[in-house]
Amino acid sequence: MTHIPFTVVHTLILGSGAAGLAAAVRLRRAGVGDLLIVTEGLEMGTSINTGSDKQTYYKMSLCGDEADCPLAMARTYFDGGSMHGDLALVEASVSARAFLNLVDLGVPFPQDGFGQFVGYKTDHDPRRRATSIGPYTSREMCRALIGEVRSLEIPVRENRVAVELLTEAAEAADGAGEGERRVVGAVLIDSDGRFEIVAAENVVFATGGPGGLYQASVYPAVHTGGIGLALMAGASAQNLPESQFGLASTRFRWNVSGTYMQVVPRFVSTEADGQSDPREFLTEFFPTPGAMHSKVFLKGYQWPFDARKVVDGSSLVDLLVYRETVLEGRRVFLDFRTEPDCFSFDALSDEARTYLEKSDARLETPIARLAKMNPGAIGVYADHGIDLTAEPLEIAVCAQHNNGGLAGNRWWESVNLKHLFPIGEVNGSHGVSRPGGSALNAGQVGAIRAADFIAHRYAEKTVDSARVRELGAAVVERLEDWLTRGAGALESWAETRETFQRRMSRSGAQIRRVEELDEVVEQAWQAFESFEAAGSQCEKNADRIEALRNRYLCFAHAVYLEAIRDALGAGVGSRGSAIVLDRQGEPIHEKLDDAWRIVPEDLAFRQKVLETKVDGPRRVTNRWVPRREIPEEDLWFETAWQRFREGAIFE
Repeated sequence: MTHIPFTVVHTLILGSGAAGLAAAVRLRRAGVGDLLIVTEGLEMGTSINTGSDKQTYYKMSLCGDEADCPLAMARTYFDGGSMHGDLALVEASVSARAFLNLVDLGVPFPQDGFGQFVGYKTDHDPRRRATSIGPYTSREMCRALIGEVRSLEIPVRENRVAVELLTEAAEAADGAGEGERRVVGAVLIDSDGRFEIVAAENVVFATGGPGGLYQASVYPAVHTGGIGLALMAGASAQNLPESQFGLASTRFRWNVSGTYMQVVPRFVSTEADGQSDPREFLTEFFPTPGAMHSKVFLKGYQWPFDARKVVDGSSLVDLLVYRETVLEGRRVFLDFRTEPDCFSFDALSDEARTYLEKSDARLETPIARLAKMNPGAIGVYADHGIDLTAEPLEIAVCAQHNNGGLAGNRWWESVNLKHLFPIGEVNGSHGVSRPGGSALNAGQVGAIRAADFIAHRYAEKTVDSARVRELGAAVVERLEDWLTRGAGALESWAETRETFQRRMSRSGAQIRRVEELDEVVEQAWQAFESFEAAGSQCEKNADRIEALRNRYLCFAHAVYLEAIRDALGAGVGSRGSAIVLDRQGEPIHEKLDDAWRIVPEDLAFRQKVLETKVDGPRRVTNRWVPRREIPEEDLWFETAWQRFREGAIFE
């Protein structure tokens, strides 16, 4: 075997989104000097390449006379269901610290002349905790953090993809057998297809959400996510079935939320050629045009597909788009150039009409209303070669965010794989419903918590670097053998990925059916086992990278489908951003046949969290555990100060 580059570092950060960058900055400030950020590229990933009409950052209220405090904010998180109370309290308590750090780095969150950071209500939010700097909030966060990373001279190694986490078992405390497993590094591959090994005391795992699992996805095309790496290494997960889905454009991946819906565009369906048989397909499912247009308007506020809003609610729009595109094989477009059929301001609901009138947007076309209310929304598409004034915008119902993910404790360390710190979207801290924008807060909070714990508890070096080098070399030898074996494979990596992405979008997205999931799970594991046995064709270096990426993506999709099957089998029903269909369920709409009957939610499951333990292919255990309540802490100053001085808070 040729020489394999080998690096020893105290803390390795995998991923360079807003969470990973924040962790690196906080670690350096906390005195951890020996750091390395490994990334495909600082300009890649979800944080820097995505946004929405008015991308929201959620934090404790910092304006006006509206009372707020950590416990009140924690209760808002907790009320969403299936979220552990201690995690809710941490995300609330650290939110102001995380937010003001971004302000100090130069992110221009709006404030008034007195220094109050003004806010607004977002979805699932009873107070005005939300803020925004426009459609590119997370991008500007990344740019500010990248500037600080460079200022602090934190090493960044770009054009790398992690392909396996290295782990070993510690000796049991009583000296008998193995103790807990821990992470000790990672194997990487560079853009030229060459392997590298990194030994690390700690791994901050900031690889983002599972963007590569779905065919219909609003995640940036350059972002696939790395949760499968941790699942293959045995890291436990929680709430994997709890994803968010919603309407998004497909040529340029972008959520069509907020003003895009509030201006009430035309929804037009065509044949597969994008031109034949154009028709406004929503009309027949609403009692009047005014009722239909009012529901479209509400999609601005109620953008995610929501099981509670399918029957006589705004999410019926998403369901009909899904039915038109996936089941009927047609294409759906938003057309902002002309009014929808029979559109009338006077026929709108009071809420919709008042909003448009107060916005001085009682204008003759959707595009005129959009230009008046939010010209930047037009500019976003113009920046990507799409002119909303001249052409329709193709849309679909797409995967957007995973509320679940890897299971971490209140310091964001993996609950069963020590020294691994999943932060950002890959950490499954949230449950069924979360306030809009809370994901950005969670990433920053997780970065602070992980960095503080590492600096106070894991500052020493205990890893045997020679041993890690041996472990890594064995992994590289195994992967090289697998890649060589793939030369005779029948499928390319792209064909393999399309197959499992299509399976996830059909059976693991917003429309789910209990009776098909046993077969689908079996298909998923067969696909992974076949891929492991045969590999895929690798004609160039980029193929090597994508083939290895497919290993953990394909593994992850099987684990996700197992979790979904077990949740539905337990009787959780329709909740969050997914509905369960059953012919014995409740009818959704009188003009939809019996296949479109919805299983109601069993609310008892909101008091539980679904844990997923992975011990290898086909060895997945899912179990429901009671969620932990919000802690009632002793806040007497003198005793709390003592615990802090003594470092007892890190126990």
